[in-house]
Amino acid sequence: MEENAGLPVTPPPAPAAAAFRPPNMALTTIGLALASFMQVLDTTIANVSLPTISGNLGASANQATWVITSFAVSNAIALPLTGFMTRRFGERTLFTWATLAFVIASLLCGLANSMGLLVAARALQGFVAGPMYPVTQALLISIYPPHKRGQAIALLAMVTVVAPIAGPILGGWITDNYSWEWIFFINIPIGIFSSIVVGRQLKGRPERHEKPKMDYMGLAMLVLGVGALQIVLDLGNDEDWFNSTKIVWLAIVAAVALVVFVIWELTEKDPIVNLRLFRHRNFASGTLAMVMAYSAFFSVGLLVPLWLQRNLGYTPIWAGYASAPIGILPVLLTPLVGKYAQKFDLRILATFAFIVMASTSFIRAGFNLDVDFERVAEVQLWQGLGVALFFMPVLTILLSDLEPHEIAAGSGLATFVRTLGGSFAASLTTWAWNQRSTIHHARLTESISAYDPAMQQTVTALGQGDPQRGAVALNQMISQQAVQIGFNEIFHLLGILFLVVIIFVWFAKPPFAAKLGGGAAAGGH
Repeated sequence: MEENAGLPVTPPPAPAAAAFRPPNMALTTIGLALASFMQVLDTTIANVSLPTISGNLGASANQATWVITSFAVSNAIALPLTGFMTRRFGERTLFTWATLAFVIASLLCGLANSMGLLVAARALQGFVAGPMYPVTQALLISIYPPHKRGQAIALLAMVTVVAPIAGPILGGWITDNYSWEWIFFINIPIGIFSSIVVGRQLKGRPERHEKPKMDYMGLAMLVLGVGALQIVLDLGNDEDWFNSTKIVWLAIVAAVALVVFVIWELTEKDPIVNLRLFRHRNFASGTLAMVMAYSAFFSVGLLVPLWLQRNLGYTPIWAGYASAPIGILPVLLTPLVGKYAQKFDLRILATFAFIVMASTSFIRAGFNLDVDFERVAEVQLWQGLGVALFFMPVLTILLSDLEPHEIAAGSGLATFVRTLGGSFAASLTTWAWNQRSTIHHARLTESISAYDPAMQQTVTALGQGDPQRGAVALNQMISQQAVQIGFNEIFHLLGILFLVVIIFVWFAKPPFAAKLGGGAAAGGH
């Protein structure tokens, strides 16, 4: 670590920590991967169950959205605190107790008999889930020998891709066949298994513990700024953005608090969130590339199912089936990518991945209302090739020049920024889609006149002799076309964004495995 960076110098990991291997590597890997899969799954599993939940608990649809928002807000606050918590408690202890706390929060979610209790339990669930993914990443890297760490990162990348896709499908199936409570209860055996297995397997893993000073000012600004910003992003579309006084005030609070937070953390001797990690070239460029690419990827995952239901009349479960092929190739190719990726320049792999993802976006930009299920699923399948080659190389690049004791903090910070980018993408793309659809609807109706005899004849024919019914049918047809044009424009823009990301990948500088390959991320704290 650079002594002039203004940070307290953290001792390097003990040789024993760097050399530690659990008694059963496969069992440990399964425990870590299952916990991360469970945590990432819960970011989307409740989405399709909201109507059922709100009906059973006697709440409105707007109140039910807080089931998603409360999780997202508390999760966003907890993620950048990962570095502080690992220094204070150690990675193994933090993982074990966070996973057990996730189990308890899931139980409380399932037992909730009112919307208020469910929202509170989801907030707790989101907070304790925050450090689980970054710490899992640090632990996997530390227990694998240098030549197999690419496989560990690839495994976690697969979890990142597959879990959000599986969430709505699994959530819908459980809600339809059992009850919504079970979307939370299924976490209990998985979480208990993971915490016990990892706790026992890593029991002998040496860890140093520090007692960092609590940065109360940084924590307060983080909670205030990130909390307000996440609420703005989650509720902005429903509240008509800055036409709402609530959104305006929340945006002001978020902007002021986050500016103060950044200034404070960069000048504080022992900050609660180490923003100085961005001094590392590969971490900065890799994180920027990850945020932009993930935001575009997240937009695809959001827009395709919505479009299938809104424009093509698919049910939620069939929209899930049409979208699901995107996860097939990442699952199949993950072992190969993890094993052989380090033999190539990772920037080339990432470039190829983004070209594939841009190409599939441009193909969707040419979709129309007559596209069939097979074509939608085929394009999703081919995008999976890009996804398979995207996460592992970019994750490796952004972690490659961090010091061993910075891995958990860097992973938490990068995941936080990536998650925030996904929230921005969700809000902006749905808003832009609605805006463009409205504009195109207006343009398509400009040339229609109620006094045109040909139009009158067409409307009467559409309504089978009833002009009023025909006018409704015509307006519906125009609306569908307007929505489709807006969809195509958004995907054209997403294709361009994937190509732009390539530029930032090439700001990174090899080697990309030097520190990870030499015992990094051993977890000494």
